Amino acid sequence: QVQLVESGGGLVQAGGSLRLSCAASGRTFSMSVMGWFRQAPGKEREFVAAIGWSGRSTDYSDSVKGRFTISRDNAKNTVYLQMNSLKPEDRAVYFCGAEPDKRYLSGSNYKSISAYRYWGQGTQVTVSS
Repeated sequence: QVQLVESGGGLVQAGGSLRLSCAASGRTFSMSVMGWFRQAPGKEREFVAAIGWSGRSTDYSDSVKGRFTISRDNAKNTVYLQMNSLKPEDRAVYFCGAEPDKRYLSGSNYKSISAYRYWGQGTQVTVSS
């Protein structure tokens, strides 16, 4: 069983930065693929970034590549999403997901919501123009 708690969301001006955190409980966190997704009002939840168990492999959606950075600290059971150069279209509720049965980013399945068994409650990010 893995429990996830996101934090770090808030209101920021366009061009600003935020760092989201996702704190996980459970012994299998360090072996899990972790992902960040977001859901804007009236839209489906979409992939933002993912990271393999060691932190060495990462992937991003085209819309955030070059602006967002995903990282993890397995000693703290936490995954982060550093968001820079924020745009109004980045406004959404951000969720982290965990899949303990997967360690590596293989294929493209990790971009799918169905690839993650556990989810946090989400944290709101609002970007003003």
